[in-house]
Amino acid sequence: MRYFIELAYDGTRFHGWQLQPNAESIQGYLNDALAKALRISDINVVGCGRTDTGVHAEYYVAHFDVENPVEETMDWLKFKLNAILPSDIAVFSVQPVEDTIHARFSAYSRSYHYYVVEDKDPFRRFLSYQIPFHLDYEKMNEAAKLLLDVDDFTSFARLHSNAKTNICNVTQAEWLLDDKGQHYFRITANRFLRNMVRAVVGTLFDVGRGRMTIEDFKKVIDTKDRKAASTSAPANGLSLVEVLYPEGRGFVPQKQK
Repeated sequence: MRYFIELAYDGTRFHGWQLQPNAESIQGYLNDALAKALRISDINVVGCGRTDTGVHAEYYVAHFDVENPVEETMDWLKFKLNAILPSDIAVFSVQPVEDTIHARFSAYSRSYHYYVVEDKDPFRRFLSYQIPFHLDYEKMNEAAKLLLDVDDFTSFARLHSNAKTNICNVTQAEWLLDDKGQHYFRITANRFLRNMVRAVVGTLFDVGRGRMTIEDFKKVIDTKDRKAASTSAPANGLSLVEVLYPEGRGFVPQKQK
């Protein structure tokens, strides 16, 4: 029996989503919470994707499998998980789904936001990057449009990654303003490479600072060499905000940005 979990987390103190030895991870805490709530000794939660150390998720989807249906109500399980989990991880919903839907492989679209603040803000210091320089957002958006015509993102991929392909289909890439007048970068694609968004944002920063022209940005893309791109933007500004799945197969999103 398969169940989907909708959740969110502040990734500040975690070493990313994925379980790893001698380091705190979201997956590790969720595995432990489910094992305690359901009184199952061995359980492995599958996530919709990996987030790196310090990266957040305003919306995240995972699934777990159990041999027998959960006897308690889903509201009870949600309450129990939230009582066990630390305060920087929150579960929105738990629901049974068909075995044919997979948290990672069935997702057809994912969106990230990268938040920046121009002025020092003590209340957003862990969830956004305070930029110490002026940025030209119009130029950055002009450069970002080039990403919509790219399929090979090798220039923004982590070196020596185990990814089988660096091909991605980006359908949105632009700097926007939130309701408080703060800028953020929204990027949507069918899949993302490790460190890809932070590398893109870091390179766009150089465009916005006048260190790189639009043509230079295009050359970075065409070179297909991570060394041609700029330093990755800090992790604390990045958050996964949306994951989309085909309708049906039992999953009905309860919380979506």
